Amino acid sequence: MIPLSLAEVAELSGGVLTRPDGARVTGKVTLDSRTVAPGDLFVAVAGERVDGHDFLAAAAAAGAVAALSTRPDDALPTVVVEDPVAALGRLAAGVHARLAAGGLRTLGITGSSGKTSTKDLLGQVLAAAGPTVSPPGSYNNDIGLPLTVLDADEDTRFLVLEMGSRGPGHIARLCRIARPQVGVVLNVGSAHLGEFGSPEGIATAKGELVEALPEDGTAVLNADDPRVLGMAPRTDAAVLTTGRGTDADVRATAVTLDDSARPRFTLVVAGEEHPVALQVVGEHQVANALSAAGAALAVGMPPAEIAAALSAAAPRSRWRMEVDRRADGVTVVNDAYNANPESMRAALAALAGLPGERRIAVLGGMGELGADAPAEHERLGRDAVAAGVDLIVAVGADAVGIAEGAAAAGRRAGEESVHVPDRAAARELLSEVLRPGDVVLVKASRSYGLELLAADLLTTGAGA
Repeated sequence: MIPLSLAEVAELSGGVLTRPDGARVTGKVTLDSRTVAPGDLFVAVAGERVDGHDFLAAAAAAGAVAALSTRPDDALPTVVVEDPVAALGRLAAGVHARLAAGGLRTLGITGSSGKTSTKDLLGQVLAAAGPTVSPPGSYNNDIGLPLTVLDADEDTRFLVLEMGSRGPGHIARLCRIARPQVGVVLNVGSAHLGEFGSPEGIATAKGELVEALPEDGTAVLNADDPRVLGMAPRTDAAVLTTGRGTDADVRATAVTLDDSARPRFTLVVAGEEHPVALQVVGEHQVANALSAAGAALAVGMPPAEIAAALSAAAPRSRWRMEVDRRADGVTVVNDAYNANPESMRAALAALAGLPGERRIAVLGGMGELGADAPAEHERLGRDAVAAGVDLIVAVGADAVGIAEGAAAAGRRAGEESVHVPDRAAARELLSEVLRPGDVVLVKASRSYGLELLAADLLTTGAGA
């Protein structure tokens, strides 16, 4: 973060400073008192489980110079605001305006799936061209995006922002905090269908990103998704298309997978061709890589440098196609950060590409699908069979349709298509059936916590 006086923090955030003492924020902005370091600004947010206001003394003891809070406190100077989250957004917007005036290039990414993976690829590609802020994880909401902005300073050349949406207007609001020069739209799928009501509603919301771009900006659109390509008329910015089709501006040809299901392809752009060998797993990563390439092109990186940087980019964020092998030869694929129908199918395709004796899919529920949830879960069971999965283990009440769909598609109920009530039951079952050479995919929506099951599987050893 750029150093700010407490008076500047108050001005930018719209708050009132108590106990002005000339101190300056020279560190980070944080909501977690456990991570506070000297010079930091602590933001006291009342959450569902804990209230940050209860930790003002702890933040002061750790070296925080001030807090954004709804009330003054004796522990440390306070910028009093009505809503700390809204104030955090205003503070980030003010800092971003200063940095943008100094030449910072901001790139925003949205889509129903693949946002974090693409952000991770793009952040590493841009880092080859200059100082880049692109933190691991999914900092894509009204708290995470401002915190990402505030990680930037005067030396930052590129700022990569992930933008999520749970309703109309959400992305537009994030863009008011940090208006991007480049906007990347990956896809329009079924994530949060329950909130939006229809894919068209999702497309309308995702398109808020391209509507926010300036005339001299660039919209990077996935031409393989008709709803994304249909966003082109909604922006005054230049449009750069990506995809596997021959009409795309940035294309992938000669796509193959290596023995670890990592994609290899030829990047084709502006008459140039360059080989790319990705370090991430799954053919679906080709589309993410093309979007990252298009964004990097939009800020002036040469195609050859982009291809080399894509090939060097490593997985960064946890629980996204993490592939680990136990000592007994069982491979565990932890893709349990989140799930929707499209990302589930992509993970199943990646599982099919991994070498192994048997392929086992441990699948939990997919949240926020609304009235379509039962049909989508049943379809997922059929998709798992079509992908060649030998054993489907559906975990939890919401996932019962997965087992039913797999059984309807030909897997023997109770043997090759099994429903278990919870994570503990899944662990017990797998401890009995796993054998060397098996490849196990673990995936569900984040709220189901199946990343813990994947961790359990890695620590149990040979069938224990």
